[in-house]
Amino acid sequence: MKQILLLLAIGLALWVKPVSAQAPAPAPTLSGAAHQAVISAQVEAFQADDFVRAFSYASPTIRDLFRTPENFAAMVKRGYPMVWRTRDLHYLEARSIAGALWQKVLVTDAKGERFLLDYRMIRIGGRWRIDAVQMLTLPDVAA
Repeated sequence: MKQILLLLAIGLALWVKPVSAQAPAPAPTLSGAAHQAVISAQVEAFQADDFVRAFSYASPTIRDLFRTPENFAAMVKRGYPMVWRTRDLHYLEARSIAGALWQKVLVTDAKGERFLLDYRMIRIGGRWRIDAVQMLTLPDVAA
């Protein structure tokens, strides 16, 4: 279910972007402080069960998809419990793909299980917003 919602959100984000006759926007900066601060702020809001604040960090596409903080909360609790109850997170590589900034994040949940997530970040009105999150396969590490 969460994969379907994620694919739908990404598809909507890619489909609804208007075509502009203006010069293309510059590639997003890979300097981490600003966009990582948004991810951290959303995780802190989840920790406090402040879904109104957590929802405020979502892009308009995500906000339109879920409509209310309550719907967003239900999706996060069911589909991304490791983000809702994060014990630890580490920022990994950030990269620009097709004009969007993608940030990999290694998350440890409350039980100590690790997950690799990829956040799609977009700038709207000079502010970073979370436009999608996808779960990646965590590579096996030989001991």
